[in-house]
Amino acid sequence: MNGAVGGAARGVSGSGPVLAVDQGTSATKALVICPERGVLGTGRAPVHPRHLPGGRVEVSPQELYASVLAAGREALAAAGEPVAAVGLANQGETVFAWDPATGDPLTEAIVWQDRRATDICTELAPYEDKLRHLTGLPLDPYFAAPKMAWIRRHLTRAGTVTTSDSWLVHRLTGAFVTDAATAGRTQLLDLDSASWSAAALDLYDLGEEPLPEVVACDHPVGTTTAFGGELPLTGLLVDQQAALLAHGATTPGAAKCTYGTGAFLLAQAGGRPVRPTTGLVGCVAWQLGDRTDYCLDGQVYTAASAVRWLTDLGVIAGAHDLDRVAGQVPDAGGVTFVPALAGLAAPWWRSEARGSLSGLGLDTTAGHLVRALCEGLAAQVAELVAATGAELGSPLQELRVDGGLTRSSVLMQTQADLLQIPVVVAESPDATALGVAAAARLGLGVPLPEALFAMGRSSAVYEPAISPTEAESRRAAFRAAVSHP
Repeated sequence: MNGAVGGAARGVSGSGPVLAVDQGTSATKALVICPERGVLGTGRAPVHPRHLPGGRVEVSPQELYASVLAAGREALAAAGEPVAAVGLANQGETVFAWDPATGDPLTEAIVWQDRRATDICTELAPYEDKLRHLTGLPLDPYFAAPKMAWIRRHLTRAGTVTTSDSWLVHRLTGAFVTDAATAGRTQLLDLDSASWSAAALDLYDLGEEPLPEVVACDHPVGTTTAFGGELPLTGLLVDQQAALLAHGATTPGAAKCTYGTGAFLLAQAGGRPVRPTTGLVGCVAWQLGDRTDYCLDGQVYTAASAVRWLTDLGVIAGAHDLDRVAGQVPDAGGVTFVPALAGLAAPWWRSEARGSLSGLGLDTTAGHLVRALCEGLAAQVAELVAATGAELGSPLQELRVDGGLTRSSVLMQTQADLLQIPVVVAESPDATALGVAAAARLGLGVPLPEALFAMGRSSAVYEPAISPTEAESRRAAFRAAVSHP
């Protein structure tokens, strides 16, 4: 199953296809990608997180691993030809305890949306400024460290407790590692050195915790036979940073937003750490070879998950139904929807916030609710874009976007309207897989420009269709609803 390859994979020809596996919140997707011929095969396996009372969200670790195997094998079967390497992207802040001797999980996986560690964040409030300076991250149960501390306090002291990627890599190769970008999502990584912070670990009472080695995102960590034959695992990257890389965002100021379970705006910030003052997060974008790049990061916790909430209520039949239902009305009919169904992240950082609907009347229809949801999501992203421009010193000129919800023309047009800049939709919605494919090719020794082969084309460009005055009026109404839920 395993065997360290160290730097031996560098120099292997990168001309062949690679298998890119994106282990996400609601599904694992896998693509076999060739630089000359594009996507040769795809696979998908669903994942079923459980939404429990008290803002808890859990998933079975075994289901995560089974989905990786199923999606990867399906993609390889569809491609019908061998690959040169594997890349693995992960969902970031999802954590659980496991036994490093046997590889068996000791707890359920606590998903990134879970809010149970709020009390631990409250206890650490006097140290928030110190933690933010050390790690670039604010105190919030979204990040991994509060959940790790909660597991140690309430569930078990046995084994090791890590983000999900370390366990998946261990199951695949036997290695005990995490990449620098994923480690940067824990609130335990020193932002300046991109190594574990002893001070942050002590604050979380995790100073004695056995932690994985932090490696570069293009570091060959081992070999796996899980997909048939021996394959080197040469690319590791957290999901949103992988999407940023897929967009070719290698120069400061380049930005993207991914609309998946949540919506995530990232902007490349260059080779020096950033400590934002606008409510955004400053974190590692990636470590490639000996170079570490940083990014600005803003989050909307519920995007596709808010759409699923409307689906569960019977308002729509699914994400594919957004445009049909929204098309029944010309606007939101005065309805304002703050989709804070798992709290509010940047720039507000209000973990206690709840979703709200206002402006309802007897004439409110399903179409108005869908329009209001699209506007609420777009308004949150617009606030993140404005904060990004303030941090960078100049406004963004366009926003590149990817993810499943970009298929909704109503949402994308609403986004362009509220931003007052073009929204450029990537041809492929699978940016995360494409980005980790690039990392895997880098791990094979392929130069960076050649590794970034997949995201150059766009499928649509949405231009603003309302005036700046109208856009600001709608955003102001949303900000007022956030302030007075």
